Amino acid sequence: RAPLSTLQTALPTSPLSLYITQKGYEKKRSKLIGAFFPQTPGKTELPSPFFFNATGNMKAFILNLILSVPGMDPPTGQERRAPVTPSSSSRYHRRRSSGSRDERYRSDVHTEAVQAALAKNKERKMAVPMPSKRRSLVVQTSMDAYTPPGTRRSDGGRGGGGGGGGGGGTCFSREGSISMERWINRAIHGTSSTTTTTSSTASSSSSSTRSGGSGAAGGRLADVLAQHNHSAPPDVTGYTNNTADGIQVERAPGAGTAAQRPTPKYGNAELMETGDGVPVSSRVSAKIQQLVNTLKRPKRPPLREFFVDDFEELLEVQQPDPNQPKAEGAQMVATRGEQLGVVTNWPPSLEAALQRWGTISPKAPCLTTMDTNSKPLYVLTYGKLWSRSVKVAFNLLHKLGTKQEPLVRPGDRVALVFPNNDPAAFMTAFYGCLLAEVVPVPIEVPLSRKDAGSQQIGFLLGSCGVTVALTSDACHKGLPKSPTGEIPQFKGWPKVLWFVTESKHLSKPPRDWFPHIKDANQDTAYIEYKTCKDGSVLGVTVMRISLLTHCQTLTQSCAYTEAETIVNVLDFKKDVGLWHAVLTSVMNMMHVISIPYALMKVNPLSWIQKVCQHKAKVACVKSRDMHWALVAHREQRDVNLSSLRMLVVADGSNPWSISSCDAFLNVFQTKGLKPEVICPCASSPEALTVALRRPVEEGSTPPGRGVLSMQGLSHGVIRVDSEEKLSVLTLQDVGAVMPGGTMCVVKPEGVPQLCKTDEIGELCVCTVATGTSYYGLAGMTKNTFEVFPVTNSGAPVSEFPFTRTGLLGFIGPGGLIFVAGKMDGLMVVGGRQHNADDIVATALAVEPMKFVYRGRIAVFSITVLHDERIVVVAEQRPDSTEEDSFQWMSRVLQAIDGIHQVGVYCLALVPSNTLPKTPLGGIHLSETKQLFLEGALHPCNVLMCPHTCVTNLPKPRQKQPEIGPASVMVGNLVSGKRIAQASGRDLGQIEDNDQARKFLFLSEVLQWRAQTTPDHVLYTLLNSRGTIASSLTCVQLHKRAEKIAGMLAERGHLQDGDHVALVYPPGIDLIVAFYGCLYAGCVPITVRPPHPQNIATTLPTVKMIVEVSRSVCVMTTQLIFKLLKSKEASAAVDVRTWPPVLDTDDLPKKKPPLLYKPSNPDTLAYLDFSVSTTGMLAGVKMSHTATSAFCRSIKLQCELYPSREVAICLDPYCGLGFVLWCLCSVYSGHQSILIPPSELEVNPSLWLSAVSQYKVRDTFCSYSVMELCTKGLGLQTDSLKARGLDLSRVRTCVVVAEERPRTALTQSFSKLFKDLGLHPRAVSTSFGCRVNLAICLQPHRLGKLADQGTSGPDPTTVYVDMRALRHDRVRLVERGSPHSLPLMESGKILPGVRIIIANPETKGPMGESHLGEVWVHSGHNASGYFTVYGDEALQSDHFNSRLSFGDTQTVWARTGYLGFLRRTELTDASGERHDALYVVGALEEAMELRGMRYHPIDIETSVIRTHKSITECAVFTWTNLLVVVVELDGSEHEALDLVPLVTNVVLEEHYLIVGVVVVVDIGVIPINSRGEKQRMHLRDGFLADQLDPIYVAYNM
Repeated sequence: RAPLSTLQTALPTSPLSLYITQKGYEKKRSKLIGAFFPQTPGKTELPSPFFFNATGNMKAFILNLILSVPGMDPPTGQERRAPVTPSSSSRYHRRRSSGSRDERYRSDVHTEAVQAALAKNKERKMAVPMPSKRRSLVVQTSMDAYTPPGTRRSDGGRGGGGGGGGGGGTCFSREGSISMERWINRAIHGTSSTTTTTSSTASSSSSSTRSGGSGAAGGRLADVLAQHNHSAPPDVTGYTNNTADGIQVERAPGAGTAAQRPTPKYGNAELMETGDGVPVSSRVSAKIQQLVNTLKRPKRPPLREFFVDDFEELLEVQQPDPNQPKAEGAQMVATRGEQLGVVTNWPPSLEAALQRWGTISPKAPCLTTMDTNSKPLYVLTYGKLWSRSVKVAFNLLHKLGTKQEPLVRPGDRVALVFPNNDPAAFMTAFYGCLLAEVVPVPIEVPLSRKDAGSQQIGFLLGSCGVTVALTSDACHKGLPKSPTGEIPQFKGWPKVLWFVTESKHLSKPPRDWFPHIKDANQDTAYIEYKTCKDGSVLGVTVMRISLLTHCQTLTQSCAYTEAETIVNVLDFKKDVGLWHAVLTSVMNMMHVISIPYALMKVNPLSWIQKVCQHKAKVACVKSRDMHWALVAHREQRDVNLSSLRMLVVADGSNPWSISSCDAFLNVFQTKGLKPEVICPCASSPEALTVALRRPVEEGSTPPGRGVLSMQGLSHGVIRVDSEEKLSVLTLQDVGAVMPGGTMCVVKPEGVPQLCKTDEIGELCVCTVATGTSYYGLAGMTKNTFEVFPVTNSGAPVSEFPFTRTGLLGFIGPGGLIFVAGKMDGLMVVGGRQHNADDIVATALAVEPMKFVYRGRIAVFSITVLHDERIVVVAEQRPDSTEEDSFQWMSRVLQAIDGIHQVGVYCLALVPSNTLPKTPLGGIHLSETKQLFLEGALHPCNVLMCPHTCVTNLPKPRQKQPEIGPASVMVGNLVSGKRIAQASGRDLGQIEDNDQARKFLFLSEVLQWRAQTTPDHVLYTLLNSRGTIASSLTCVQLHKRAEKIAGMLAERGHLQDGDHVALVYPPGIDLIVAFYGCLYAGCVPITVRPPHPQNIATTLPTVKMIVEVSRSVCVMTTQLIFKLLKSKEASAAVDVRTWPPVLDTDDLPKKKPPLLYKPSNPDTLAYLDFSVSTTGMLAGVKMSHTATSAFCRSIKLQCELYPSREVAICLDPYCGLGFVLWCLCSVYSGHQSILIPPSELEVNPSLWLSAVSQYKVRDTFCSYSVMELCTKGLGLQTDSLKARGLDLSRVRTCVVVAEERPRTALTQSFSKLFKDLGLHPRAVSTSFGCRVNLAICLQPHRLGKLADQGTSGPDPTTVYVDMRALRHDRVRLVERGSPHSLPLMESGKILPGVRIIIANPETKGPMGESHLGEVWVHSGHNASGYFTVYGDEALQSDHFNSRLSFGDTQTVWARTGYLGFLRRTELTDASGERHDALYVVGALEEAMELRGMRYHPIDIETSVIRTHKSITECAVFTWTNLLVVVVELDGSEHEALDLVPLVTNVVLEEHYLIVGVVVVVDIGVIPINSRGEKQRMHLRDGFLADQLDPIYVAYNM
């Protein structure tokens, strides 16, 4: 069956029969349609239950056609309605009264095609997961807005609209989220639940349709395609394979719907298995699963092979499709217009014409202006126009400035700022400028200081050197004023003098003064502004001779004669309106009736009434004016358009103007409008009038039509539409080449080579009557106004230059010109061309529910990942619901895909009336695009489809086969010079007088210090004011530790080896309790106390550590003791199961009889518990040997002696922080100044003030402390300097961390405090992990301090190629090169530590140029996990791994971090080359996507940079989808702006497609005490629906 949607296109297919006459077209059409009329004798009855909408509207037939397809049931009997066929014009009116959409793009046939394309799409339904919105963001606050698909909502307000009110549905609006739950569950499980819709028609019968898969439900389809007020929601069950046909269920009228409703499933009623086999019970994961399922279905043909170089990931280059249509015609020949017949009495210049008419027939009317009541406001005669223009010219030249220094001289540019309702003042000023030989630059009235395009206009005025702006009295009064009454300078504008041109404000010229009237010459007459695609404004200069010649060509083409009346609806300041109604009209002494825009808004028929009233011969309109007239037309009796000989359609070159022209003719042919009167014209600011269809003599051949295949057009070739009947573009000709001109068609890009006859190209014209340059832009001028087209052989077509018109088209048979689109609207996606207008038309045709507000849709392309991506932005009607909008979006995607075979990258909906407007109310496209890219558009709905559009991603990486021992021989083991291994100084070789080495145990070192240096201060604790809260000498510590040991023995009855949990705030008590445990032979575990303000979340962790560490007793302070037993605590945990809790505030007097001495140094000294970034709680065992070795290593590396003071601002509960806080001072004897990081929240400058006050040379901090200082003190450096803060003595400031060094933070910290004397090289980092608490620690020795100890090298930063890193390779690049990632060395390797880089999978050693896992061998490695909570089966090989080949004897510990080694050029004190370790990220945090390894931090860094409102970001994967969570610091309405920006940046920089974007409030992303993001906690929270997100977008 031939799909009927394409009637318009069923034409013979030889290229010459491209054109078919109107008559032939009608004939063919009726023949095709005839077959579908059931012929009942004597009477033809329409077979359909739908309105037959408009003349030639085929919708009903298509519907019947679709409904007669097997498997589609027609609607039930009750829904049948009698056919209605009112008379043509009222039918037209009824159709359109329901919604005013932008009729530039209205085409019945196209609407049919779109509906048919959507019907085709029904088979492969899109299961689009609805985004989740916070209630406050939903346009309608009622929860009804979330009606799941399958339920229908009745719509009272629009019930009686366009197509009769039947068929609505009332939704059973229970609490929305429940039905949502059912909808999602249904989507996941493929249960076809029964949805009941009660019809709102009188019979109230209901048809309940099973939503099946391919056997689509007839009734619903009918609803979709009829122009109903409801369209069927996208059926999310589309991919469940359900064989049942649509079952019609008849129910007695009035029966309640409740009986049939299945009981809703609540939250966890149904468990689902996700792609990973993980059972989850949440809405979020259901949606993700739905998204995954949607993406699994093959959408496009599989991608071609890529070329992947060793390192480079190459983006796929679009290979041309061998089957794509190619141009086959001969080379075109330039076409000449007729001779420009110079009439003897044509004036020598336009000013001469004005002088002639002003003196010969001063009473002749020149211009009549209208008020908003259609009453003539004012008639300007030629006499008045002449005298007033002379007056303006005189005042311009003689009354501005002084006699010696006039402000305006001939040749200067002046701005003309006149409103659209005052053509008389404009004309007077324009001719005044011509007479004064001053160059007018007409521009729009700036409405506000920050108008959309007014800034760019300002740049134009500035570059033209404009100093004077002419305006009318009324306009001058209306301009924005400052309080003093002056007109402020507009944004981007030069300073201008405002000059009012009304006669009463001007001086009379002396009798002997006359303007100098010359013949037209090469001087510039005027400058017309043009807005480019990117929003910039250019000035097109038009010479006096061009101006005159252009008027002559128009006079000849339009056969203008003296005293004709012309009605003008167009903007008279530029373009067709200016050329016909201001310039050519004066040359021919015509009478112009000017209809202002404001009047058209009130009375769209006004121009037709004026044509009748004045018997006007010519009217200049746009297609929208024709459409508005049709909408408003109500059987007017007195309309008679027989006087019209020409109806100039200014935008007739737009292919979408045809439908308005046809419809207008259909309705008004009965009112005397002759078909040949409609004259489409093509114009451009550069080439002026390009072509204009002449009014033909009656009875001669009617104009041509081309019905072209859009598929062919997208490849730049002309093909009469063939197989794919849906996607066609119908073009009408715009007449022949203008008199005196030559036209050719050239390739739009590159060398201006002539096109073939069946190829689309840019039209170029060669004639005097064009613009001559872009003012002040020589380069652009050359490319546009001085083009020399060449033939295939390279020979120029003509010795005269051509001007590019900016129009795309071709020259058809008989020299007729066809325009298919504009260069400005061209979007090249994947090598194919699409015109923005065509896509707008398709989107507008998807409108069964009149969704788009006033048809306001913007389509533009943005470049993402080396290709253009289409963005569609539409204003939605204020009354549309979430469901409507989402459904409309998914159908627009299908329609554009079906008709243009191109994917839409982003579809955004904004509230009505919010897109930036042009002065005449259209959409300001470049401004809209700018807002979109800046994230300032504030859409209320967004749908991104990167999965379907982005087809040029690099090929997923294939893993290499495993490397075995044989590879050493082959040499593919190491692609570098050497195996990556390094070590710190050898402990055995270091000679030092370390007394503490004699002792095996720290407890003995403390006793020795208490005897030898009893009063030496070891610890000083500072409070938030910076004063000393308490301090400890060696003997005080020893004595208090003894008392603790006594207490443990006496009250706790503990045995040696028992585990004791120490729950203390950071301070002295913690240290005392620790050594007390050692004295008593117990094993201490330090635990962070619960936060009193946040017990519910912090106490369970404390409880868990106490239980997992098997502590038999808890020691704490009195305050915390009370907290643990409080009412709040009992709400959070079971308080009865605590082990005995001892409060150490009042210690017993007596000390223990004797102190415990361990028998074996390999026994346990303490347990170190910490939560990793992936949320795992792991405790590691530290033996006495390891503890002593650790302290010694740090002592040697940092050169710590009793005389030193070290400031420590770290959390003392785990890792290196605990060792520095509690252990090092006792071992090395130096004084530690302790600063609890929590005190910095009260006083951010506490740490740095202490460092300055105590003249500390070495200090340790964490990243969170550094961030607090950078953010909190950023603006206070001057006041700190004034208070005498001095950091010049600091030689090392080490950041203690278990992650990749944060380069940006350390750099900004160094920069910020450089003014306070901080040496930039002083800041460095350390690196530790669970298996070894400190592997690197880099104290730098600055040059001038080098005599005070061995000098270590500077920290080095390298830049690596991020793309190579994803392939586990390290390639160094220069700073600032694309894809470069700065990495800072993690610190100098500690003495006694050996490092090797190994392959985490094969355990083979790796080369220097490879990224691998860091393995460590050292005396202070931990001796194993005590227990790991959350993963019992953790590999035992973390602590004792061996290489699979090479050195297979050494036992290594695996850090679980990826990194690489680099031998630097630097040498250390011993003359050895320094090996630097670079840590890249945790192995378990790294994400495997597309076969490559990504580190979350890199993606997060990119995302945070995209928009000022993103304060923090975290990414994780879920079922192979990348989920990006961003914290928004701004209003909730900015949330949706972030979705496209986040998607773009991740695509551009990481070649990844984001699956889900989640926008949350500040502080939602969990961060642990070390300032590391807890991404896995976040992931769990997201999947359990606990984040309360502002918005969740599921990218398609």
